[in-house]
Amino acid sequence: MTDIASSDHTRQSTSSTPDRRAAPAMHPAQPRSTVAFNDGGTLPQSSTITSPFWKKYRTLIHDEVLPYQWAVMNDDMDPDMPDDPAGNQQDTHNSHAIRNLRIAAGEQTGHHAGFPFQDTDAYKWLEAAAYTLEYRHDPDLKTIADNLVDLIATAQEPDGYLDTLFQIEMPGHRLKRLQQSHELYSMGHYIEAAVAYHHATGNATALRVATDMADYIDSHFGEAPNKIHGADGHPEIEFALTRLYETTGERRYLDLAHYLLNVRGVDPLFYQRQNEEDGIASDPMQSLPLTYCQAAEPIADQATADGHAVRVVYLCAGMARVAALTGDSTLLDACHRFWNDIVNRRMFITGGIGSTQKGESFTYDYDLPNDTMYGETCAAVGMAFFARAMLSIDLDGSYGDVLEKELFNGALAGMSLDGKHFFYVNPLEADPEASRGNPGRAHVLTRRAEWFGCACCPSNIARLIASVNRYLYTVTSRHGRDVIAAHQFISNDTRFPNGVGIAMTSELPWGGHVRFAIDNPEHASFLFAVRIPGWSARRYSLSVDGRRFDGRPERGFVYVPIEGGNATISLDLDMRVSMMRASSRVRADIGKLAVQRGPIVFCAEQCDNDAPLWLYSIGSESETHYEFRPDLLIGLGTVTVSARKRVLDHDSSPLYRMAEPEDGQTPVDAKLVMVPYFAWANRDEGRMQVWQESRS
Repeated sequence: MTDIASSDHTRQSTSSTPDRRAAPAMHPAQPRSTVAFNDGGTLPQSSTITSPFWKKYRTLIHDEVLPYQWAVMNDDMDPDMPDDPAGNQQDTHNSHAIRNLRIAAGEQTGHHAGFPFQDTDAYKWLEAAAYTLEYRHDPDLKTIADNLVDLIATAQEPDGYLDTLFQIEMPGHRLKRLQQSHELYSMGHYIEAAVAYHHATGNATALRVATDMADYIDSHFGEAPNKIHGADGHPEIEFALTRLYETTGERRYLDLAHYLLNVRGVDPLFYQRQNEEDGIASDPMQSLPLTYCQAAEPIADQATADGHAVRVVYLCAGMARVAALTGDSTLLDACHRFWNDIVNRRMFITGGIGSTQKGESFTYDYDLPNDTMYGETCAAVGMAFFARAMLSIDLDGSYGDVLEKELFNGALAGMSLDGKHFFYVNPLEADPEASRGNPGRAHVLTRRAEWFGCACCPSNIARLIASVNRYLYTVTSRHGRDVIAAHQFISNDTRFPNGVGIAMTSELPWGGHVRFAIDNPEHASFLFAVRIPGWSARRYSLSVDGRRFDGRPERGFVYVPIEGGNATISLDLDMRVSMMRASSRVRADIGKLAVQRGPIVFCAEQCDNDAPLWLYSIGSESETHYEFRPDLLIGLGTVTVSARKRVLDHDSSPLYRMAEPEDGQTPVDAKLVMVPYFAWANRDEGRMQVWQESRS
């Protein structure tokens, strides 16, 4: 990696910090909610991932992903970038993310390049680096990250403001065009990174920059007549402020997050009035409905999850945290409405969300096209944030099911197995010829890109994987008793603040045996809750110290009393291959089946099967054969399904003809080889398909 301090700068960045107020004293947050969250003060004392599957990915983040992304953001390489999937083309084929910060810091001269939110690429990279430093000692990485923090601190204005686009190009227009500016969104991403980096390294500068940002925002937004009565067009700051509150104990930050949620949509003319006052004659954002940024009406009145999918789930994650910390039942009700709408009517089988390229948005209930869908990687990551936040409020297995779905499918598919290629769009059906020849499918890539002009996804998936140890347990209470809930079966060794240690060994995603060895040296008495995944709810077995435990699941969890001693709990899950069908309300999947085994959704690729893939049909009773192939890529499980295959017409055949009883189209016996969806497009480029025609 390139060390910022060793780069050729006009002004040398050093480890000294700008002349700002002293770092705030750290006090434990005192939330009103009794629910603990796996961040800030309630984070387990130590949590080490031991899963071979996830260790490979986390090693990849350290060895390949972070160095690669750092080089791209420093313009040390010229990556191949496709056209922007959303249609927002830029006039540059480099990142310039670090260059923008250097210009704002006075270390270089030049103009801002990239999107208004280009700063966030660096911020999310910093957050991923923070999590990585918790599990991998790397002085060189820490030096680079420390220097990045110093650069950011130098770029920050004395009043706490930081957004390189407005600092470099439009200093007189701060906070005057919130519909499209992404200013609070960008600063929110830095605040998240700062909290993570301070937790990992103790870096006081990182946290001071974050509190200065939050203080700046707090001084400009609120109910007072002289403040701004609106919110950023792209939610994010709300969730970030809750993390800052939990770290510093400063109640103003939580109150500010609460205000920004409650003011959203109260004044539907707010953005229009701002744009007119700032002299914006026309802007693409102005042609979009206010539902695009969840500002058409107050959150309390929003019945469905509408608009830009990433904005929706970032908003929901912030709502859930604020609801948990303040006890706001109105926000919690909105969380439940949005969750039910997304999961029950607007989510793809892989956990992907966002049905259309137009506005990267939700459309309407049950509109789930496989070949033109959007399914942005950032939306899957945001859905994981939302699910985890809901688990901290309400211990319901359905939240754990969706979180698992995102971790093993929707989000993981966004990065190649070499860590250097990425998907922005994650379709369930892809054809290179269609993507090249049909403009309506041009956003669907069949080969991951080296980078994007709008590069929100690469660093987002990096920070999720690097922090996966934070997604395993929820600590809460039930009927006056402490509860440690295990909802993700990723092998780990974790020690909790009450002295309890848990060594989880899990065979997932390829095997179904999970074992918990509970070390209880302080003889704590608590309930240990084990999620029974929805895909195994009909068949599983649970034993405690070698004896069958017959406790029935309650909302997806079985509660095992631990009465002051050690315990060994074993869970065996149903890993049979399942044929899945969609609701008959989903037009795109009528008469089709998908293949799932455990948490993994499978797909067929052209490199394993004769094309075209639409000729194959499978049945609910088709014979299946599962095999783990250690020689395939990183070592993958495959499923072979007995299928029938139609005969492909010759090119000389008429385009249309009279249908005859047999018509020479009698299907022949065939085998359909399927691989995990997250691993598609890591070999030869070709067609891919998740849903297959059903012959039953």
